[in-house]
Amino acid sequence: MAAAFATWLGAFFIVLSEGRRGLALGLALTTIGFTVLVWIGGEQLAAGAVLLGGAVASIQRLRRGREGWGVMPPGSTSRLVLAIGAGLLALWISTSVMTGPGATLRFAVLTSLAMMGARALSDIQPAAVLTVVAALALSVAVASGMADTGPGPSPYFAAGLIALGVSAVRVSGSDGA
Repeated sequence: MAAAFATWLGAFFIVLSEGRRGLALGLALTTIGFTVLVWIGGEQLAAGAVLLGGAVASIQRLRRGREGWGVMPPGSTSRLVLAIGAGLLALWISTSVMTGPGATLRFAVLTSLAMMGARALSDIQPAAVLTVVAALALSVAVASGMADTGPGPSPYFAAGLIALGVSAVRVSGSDGA
């Protein structure tokens, strides 16, 4: 459950942050949570792909984007409500409505997909868009592993490559670098 909580906390920081440090921390926590969940699922090679892609994207986010942490800038109260509400709703769905094993994985994937989707639709800075794309790619790859027959490592490698690719994109405007 700690890995699922780390994933939610990472998505929480991505939703609430505008600065590169907050976005990088959010992506790093999401990456760590997903890596542990994939590893526990028995996909060590896939976990390595998730870790590599997310780690490089997190490090690159520290180098590009708005200076500072930028957590809870003015006007972000609605995003705070979204982050807490999405977490509670995903927790309820993953533990009450859906039965069977894997509730932690479902919780992590549901919260990340919902929060990143909502964040992408909000007023968003270019650095945050790239962070959201990287987190969404990792979320979709991990979601593909929830099937009874695992998809193998290919979606995880694709997600890692997407995270690496978007981390290489230069953010236009004042990025403090």
